[in-house]
Amino acid sequence: MAQSTLNRRALITGRVLTADRVVAPPGYEIASIIVQARPERLDALEAEIAALPGCEIHGRDPRGKLVVVTEAPDAGSLGTLLNTIQSLPNVYSAALVFHAIETT
Repeated sequence: MAQSTLNRRALITGRVLTADRVVAPPGYEIASIIVQARPERLDALEAEIAALPGCEIHGRDPRGKLVVVTEAPDAGSLGTLLNTIQSLPNVYSAALVFHAIETT
């Protein structure tokens, strides 16, 4: 398949795409997530999050906030992890506040 010229219409209609597989760069994704939760359930929630693969608790506010640092192999896994944390019981919100790609 010949590569189309890059213009707005070709980009919007997908004609600039090729059948070649996109390969992610080697490395991993690191992120920080701020979790707001019910203060009286913070201990249990901290244990649940720490049990998730690649998650560490790096900060805690007794008023109901946790700082979670995580490592994932790719952006899709990172998004899944963020959604998993957001859907845990007693979590009000989970917000991505830092994201970087570390190359090996």
